[in-house]
Amino acid sequence: MLELLSRYDTLLLDLDGTVFAGDKLIPGAVEGIADRGRVFVTNNASRSPEEVVEHLGSLGISAIPSEVLTSAQAAATLAAETMAQERPGAGPLKALVVGSQSLRDLTQEAGFELTDSADDSPDVVLQGHSPENNWARLSEATLAITRGARYIASNLDTTLPSSRGFLVGNGSMVAAVVSATGVRPLSAGKPQPAMFHVAARKAGASAPLVVGDRLDTDIAGGRAAEMDTLMVLTGVSTHWDVIHTEHRPTHIRANLSEELGGWTAEVTEPHTVTVTAGENPADGQGTDTSFATPEQLTAAAALAAAAPLAWELLDAGTTRDQLRIIGNDPLAADAIAAWRD
Repeated sequence: MLELLSRYDTLLLDLDGTVFAGDKLIPGAVEGIADRGRVFVTNNASRSPEEVVEHLGSLGISAIPSEVLTSAQAAATLAAETMAQERPGAGPLKALVVGSQSLRDLTQEAGFELTDSADDSPDVVLQGHSPENNWARLSEATLAITRGARYIASNLDTTLPSSRGFLVGNGSMVAAVVSATGVRPLSAGKPQPAMFHVAARKAGASAPLVVGDRLDTDIAGGRAAEMDTLMVLTGVSTHWDVIHTEHRPTHIRANLSEELGGWTAEVTEPHTVTVTAGENPADGQGTDTSFATPEQLTAAAALAAAAPLAWELLDAGTTRDQLRIIGNDPLAADAIAAWRD
């Protein structure tokens, strides 16, 4: 795995589900990103870059604010650019912010006057994740949007990984406002490519690699930015999600530090991909770190071998029901059986 990462000069890293889950590190993350160029690109708009750095430090990862790009930063920039195009030459514009203090601060820094009331006729509504978002805030946003305010969201992630499991994400709260107004927001965060382009420029990257656990945000955004992508199986998207996704990653691994070599696959019958096992962690092969369980490592190795051929079959007309992925040996069969739905 470390050899793969060394092909790139900068890692554009998702945080939740890739580096940590709430207050717990993802196994192997620290070792994988150590001494590498990196920018942490996160759709979580509830924390400022300084707060992200503080949180990373509490988990043992040393970082600086310039290595962080949040969707709150992207949302404030998008709002300023959008309003400048739509209302050129207009005086100070008003913004109603449904989100964290960080998003409020960034919106103000972008040149907006802040208001908490739809009765002040805000020109734009910015919505980002915050545990403080509630019925009253969402209702105020709804009133402003139905009266004509431009609607911009920091991101549309429906869930937020935590150490306890998946929590309600900003996209789920946005869905409530969309349901009430019939208006869909512009989204500043992933999967829009702008965040990755900005992150690469921040780092001076010439060969960036986008790393994440979500196909519909991290991988889709990296592909939209025309960058190579690495899917790690440590968070939201599952093994079978990867097989059937339209957002196909360049690379697939169990985590940021480990991989098994020698796993192969071939099309053996119509609609059938057969996987042959390579290195077996139970025999002490393939990894000296053991951040993932043997089952997690073999499941990822089988997926990395099978996915490209499965995608070819699906593109050629094989249906989801027709597609079969089987093991050529007991280890490969057990690895496929361990895939998450």
